[in-house]
Amino acid sequence: MTTPRKPPEPVHLVKQRRDKALSALVDGVPYIRFMGIGFDRRGDELTAVMNFDDKLIGNPFIPALHGGATASFLEVAAIVELSFQMLWDDIETGQLDVEALTPEVLPRLPKTIDFTVDYLRSGLPRDAYARARVNRSGRRYASVHVEAWQDNRDKLFAQATGHFLMPPREG
Repeated sequence: MTTPRKPPEPVHLVKQRRDKALSALVDGVPYIRFMGIGFDRRGDELTAVMNFDDKLIGNPFIPALHGGATASFLEVAAIVELSFQMLWDDIETGQLDVEALTPEVLPRLPKTIDFTVDYLRSGLPRDAYARARVNRSGRRYASVHVEAWQDNRDKLFAQATGHFLMPPREG
């Protein structure tokens, strides 16, 4: 005797739950909004988007994005990627009640141990994109690599490697 299978959850509900969880995660950090950073989610892949704003220019004579804005963008991309991966299983299984998600309910964000940025070329006065790849993520420590580009994915303007202290998991 076999147990009847539960029908798969409608795709629009799964997408809605993923988007709400990502939104709660990003909205819990006002600095992300201040920097004009958003996230485009396709399945479990996140692309960070830093919308251009004049306040991001460091050298008005070139003009070029400020190195601090670039580093912040890369670090935000890494931390949100790590945090979203921590939540992914709970999102997928429906254990995470996205309707009740608030910054107080979400797990703490990973803390940066070190973050090394390679500035490969000047960031132009336009939107920038970044993707983070988690190289290792354990209970206590994670290593992440991030790449940023503007017009052409193959022409990076910056990349970074960071190491993070992971917050303790509840339960």
